Amino acid sequence: MELLGAIVALETLKRRSRVILSTDSRYVVDGIMEGWAARWRSNGWRRGKRGKALNPDLWDRLLNLVQEHDVTFEWVRGHAGHAENEQCDQLAKLAAQSAELEIDEEYERSHTVTSHRPTR
Repeated sequence: MELLGAIVALETLKRRSRVILSTDSRYVVDGIMEGWAARWRSNGWRRGKRGKALNPDLWDRLLNLVQEHDVTFEWVRGHAGHAENEQCDQLAKLAAQSAELEIDEEYERSHTVTSHRPTR
């Protein structure tokens, strides 16, 4: 959800913009700011010896959007009183409880049961 939140936020921009995107997700911040996602994409969505990168469809969308804008990702501590972060957390919880959730087809395709792994 953290990836999709950043994607949707950037997709709402109508023209090239300078953005500071705050998130409590180290995964998202480091994925972009440390260059992990760009390396995964250049390696065919492989994380070196650790196997496939997770969520390549979302990372690809985010990387493309970051190229369209001047984006800085800023990590904020979750549940620490950051007003906008608290509001986003509440909205995410409400959305997760919705009966109208869309199926993430890419996730479902890439997590087809082929072993004893649990599915969601």
